[in-house]
Amino acid sequence: MLHSIVFILVSVWVLLSLLLYLFQPKFVYFPLSEIDYTPDMAGLAYEDIYFKTEDDVELNAWFIPVEGARKTLLFFHGNGGNISHRLDSLKIFHELGLSVFIIDYRGYGQSQGTTSEQGTYKDAEAAWQYLTESRGIPDKDIIIFGRSMGGGVATWLSIQHTPDLLILESTFTSVADMAKHYYPYLPAHLLTRIKYASIDRIGAIQCPILFSHSQTDEIVPFELGLQLFKQAQAPKMFMQLEGGHNDGFIVTGRSYVNGIKEFLNTYGDTYGETYH
Repeated sequence: MLHSIVFILVSVWVLLSLLLYLFQPKFVYFPLSEIDYTPDMAGLAYEDIYFKTEDDVELNAWFIPVEGARKTLLFFHGNGGNISHRLDSLKIFHELGLSVFIIDYRGYGQSQGTTSEQGTYKDAEAAWQYLTESRGIPDKDIIIFGRSMGGGVATWLSIQHTPDLLILESTFTSVADMAKHYYPYLPAHLLTRIKYASIDRIGAIQCPILFSHSQTDEIVPFELGLQLFKQAQAPKMFMQLEGGHNDGFIVTGRSYVNGIKEFLNTYGDTYGETYH
């Protein structure tokens, strides 16, 4: 009887390990193809843009301009939905006087292709090249923003290039650490093929970084965000959010906007100029 129970438990453990390893993208990426909202619904003028990556994948993006903007924010969203579900953030950054370029990774929204970790890095590089080459925006005038999984993409890109500033919101140290949190009974570090190992890169980033995270984040543990902050070089700031993973920036309200404003005014290369 005992042997049978042990055999069943071991079999279940092996099966779960195989499922996590073989079907990993299904655990990480949750893209939606339909565009439900557009910036003009929030009163924001925008350009609907298509551009290609180095491996010839066509991506969709929006450019939301601000007249006289001193900076452009390159926005990498999380692992669910698509760009049409980020209007609240677009309004906030517009209010801060930042032009925004937000992209859909391959496999998301109207972008072609199938999502993968290396694919999202190619997408990020193509977005950077679009801003710097096609639009002629200097590196020093670009702020990179990454939320949740987008923080892993943003961290990778900030190693390849040096933006003026980096903002990481509700992001994690690595997919392996996330898997360990959710599946503590499995050998997560051996099973994770998708890495987004920001913890291995964060210490080499050469620009000021703003971290923000909520202690009541129900998806990405606060401790992982704090660990990432501790490994980063100065100058850096940490802003504590309220609320959950997907609504922390909304629940935090004006304190969120003011925290970003303080970061921009303190560390942006236009020292002495004020973001209103």
